[in-house]
Amino acid sequence: MDSRNLLMAIALTLFAGLSTGIGSALAFFTKQTNTRFLSASLGFSAGVMIYVSMIEIFAKAKSALVEALGQAAGAWATVGAFLAGMVLMAAIDRLVPSSDNPHEIRRLEEMTEGNRHAASKGRLMRMGMFTAMAIAVHNFPEGLATFASALRDPALGTAVAVAVAIHNIPEGIAVSVPVYFATGDRRRAFRLSFLSGLSEPAGALIGYVLLFRFFNDVVFGVLFAVVAGIMVFISLDELLPTAREYGQPHLSIYGLIAGMAVMAASLLLLMR
Repeated sequence: MDSRNLLMAIALTLFAGLSTGIGSALAFFTKQTNTRFLSASLGFSAGVMIYVSMIEIFAKAKSALVEALGQAAGAWATVGAFLAGMVLMAAIDRLVPSSDNPHEIRRLEEMTEGNRHAASKGRLMRMGMFTAMAIAVHNFPEGLATFASALRDPALGTAVAVAVAIHNIPEGIAVSVPVYFATGDRRRAFRLSFLSGLSEPAGALIGYVLLFRFFNDVVFGVLFAVVAGIMVFISLDELLPTAREYGQPHLSIYGLIAGMAVMAASLLLLMR
């Protein structure tokens, strides 16, 4: 295994996970949510994720499994692992209460309004803490997805890391704003938001320790198919619905198309 690829995979996963800190920082320098930017950005991230999952990652997973298991068994294994990735993320969502689920992202104005009407600052602090823990749980498999992509193909991993980083930004806002209004401490709010993203590289490293000692075509194919399922589920369950909830549905679709176009162009240029 190329040590340079390993270092690149770790760096990209760290970048994607800690982008929650970007959302935390942005929350302190704006008084209202830029809905147009968020809708387009989240749509762009979904476009990158869906395109790269279905066109690149799924295809590579199927190729590896077909070569190892044969045409029919390899195709069935690919589809099964892809659906298993979706089921995994759905199960994680079910285990997290909806009030603390980072997929239920709200506008900055709503969280600051909640500060004026909350029964106590303790309630806001609890909201921020539980959101941080929920994000940590969700980021764990996302970290493995970014890491596995970058380890196999650094260019592909870079695209995945950027897409994951974009969708982590509003999650950082969801953590930092309640903590800030509960404590009045910007540093503490930023630190908690920033640290919640560490579960992403943690997921990558744990996955590496558990799986990559036994790495072969079957393990790679199953892992990549699971990664594709995880990313498609995130896009359909989180990114696109959240973008539409911000009140800019057309911009989210334009962003989706742009994300697919950029990802397609990048992959075509890499083939030259």
